[in-house]
Amino acid sequence: MNIKNCTPLDIDEIFRLYKIASDYQKAKKTVVVWPEFERTLVETEIIENRQWKLSIDNTIACVWATTFSDEQIWGAKNKDAAVYIHRIATNPDFRGNNFIAIIVEWAKKYAQKHQKDFVRLDTLGDNKGLIQHYTKSGFTFLGMFDLENTQGLPDHYQTAPACLFEIDLTTV
Repeated sequence: MNIKNCTPLDIDEIFRLYKIASDYQKAKKTVVVWPEFERTLVETEIIENRQWKLSIDNTIACVWATTFSDEQIWGAKNKDAAVYIHRIATNPDFRGNNFIAIIVEWAKKYAQKHQKDFVRLDTLGDNKGLIQHYTKSGFTFLGMFDLENTQGLPDHYQTAPACLFEIDLTTV
């Protein structure tokens, strides 16, 4: 198992995993379903080394994106030194492996390497199962918040309040 940056050769697989995740959300009748993301968004993340993959035996098992700024979602808290995780999508052939625990450990090291005090992520809507999953994985659930300015964010941010989560590395 290894974690490294995605390359342009991975883009079709990333979008395949996003589609599978979206279909899974629809089947589970979750409040918020991922839209089709803009290809340029992912291409930019790849160029900027912000799109990641966890591979097992040369197969992408999980993908996610990172950023060091997320002002539209985090507001005033964006001034904190943090790494933000977005769009975790798991290959269904590898479901049940608790990749979030692996991502959390990786993110803590990644954040410390970049002098960040927090690891943060968000999800949308009152998804109790996902809230519980993230809190069991070490995140503190900060609550649900209506976003003030969603212009330019992917479409699903228009539909439900954001659930915010963080790990404070200054207390670990």
